[in-house]
Amino acid sequence: MTLAPYAAREDRSRGRRHPEAPPQGRGEFQRDRDRIVHSSAFRRLEYKTQVFVSHEGDLYRNRLTHSLEVAQIVRSLARGLQLNEDLSEAIALAHDLGHTPFGHAGQDALDDCMKAWGGFEHNAQSLRVVDELEDKYAEFPGLNLSFETREGILKHCSLARAATLGDVGERFIAGRQPGLEAQLTNIADQIAYNNHDIDDGLRAGILSIEQLLEVPLFARFHGEVTARYGALTPRQLRHETIRRMINALVIDLHGETARRLASANLPDIEAVRSHPEPLVAFSDTMRRDNRDLKRFLYEHLYRHHAVYRVMHKARRIVRELFEALFGDLRLLPPGFQAAALNADDDAGRARVVADYVAGMTDRYAQDEHARLYDLKQLR
Repeated sequence: MTLAPYAAREDRSRGRRHPEAPPQGRGEFQRDRDRIVHSSAFRRLEYKTQVFVSHEGDLYRNRLTHSLEVAQIVRSLARGLQLNEDLSEAIALAHDLGHTPFGHAGQDALDDCMKAWGGFEHNAQSLRVVDELEDKYAEFPGLNLSFETREGILKHCSLARAATLGDVGERFIAGRQPGLEAQLTNIADQIAYNNHDIDDGLRAGILSIEQLLEVPLFARFHGEVTARYGALTPRQLRHETIRRMINALVIDLHGETARRLASANLPDIEAVRSHPEPLVAFSDTMRRDNRDLKRFLYEHLYRHHAVYRVMHKARRIVRELFEALFGDLRLLPPGFQAAALNADDDAGRARVVADYVAGMTDRYAQDEHARLYDLKQLR
């Protein structure tokens, strides 16, 4: 496929942290994608919460299925906009590698535990996973991904954290934009989780069609489906409505982004980076509709008492795991224990504990908490 002049190109990549010979039979960004897919952190995403904890049902999304859905959306968009599909896919598959167990509840709890030592940000942790924590290769730590993939992984970052991250932190300090593939993946992430959270919320019985008819975007396509097909099963109605919502969001994002790119007349990727604002965006109307959808989900799904109750317990599990492990480093497994004991200060020791806790799956975190706190389990 012919790439647009402002797309990321492998032959103009800013390279890897540790020099390597060029790959054979595949491109640089394909190599990044393959390393991500074969990483331990990627496999663990199967047992990490999106909204519903893994034991609540096999059909609910988890971090792995979410990442695959983001990758599917972003590849379609990248192809239509003549951006780099392989880079977009690699960023999508890696963007949640540093997420904690129990979704955002676990992240918030771990951030609270780490306040005295710089906090915890799952985007920064994803970068830490691919730069340092994956331990497979003889010649370098981490996965040694290209700069462009690492840049896309780091969607958000505090200025204090950015100052410690070298090349990928520079844009936050200088107020520059990431490449278009990174911008595209960021919004594809929103499209995926908003719509599959509706699907899972309906499946769980926490959301109802009647409630969702208050949301203009949902009501529009629900009306279209019922007018065309009449009586459908609940599963058919849910699927037909949501797939139309996703399609409308993708088409709008493609059209508005293409319009902005044509107007900006960008000669190369550096012009993208120096542009005063992101170039990947929804139209004003769709942005309002998407905002209303997010507000609805926050009020009716994420804050629903059934979800909130489980997440309250999850925050307690993460907090108490951190407190126990940081309070006695000998409770850590040998590898993490050695790293913590060899750290220079409390900040270094706390970061090792956070690495261990963040890497846990939901199930492992629950089991480890029981081993530490349930006096009936002497093992």
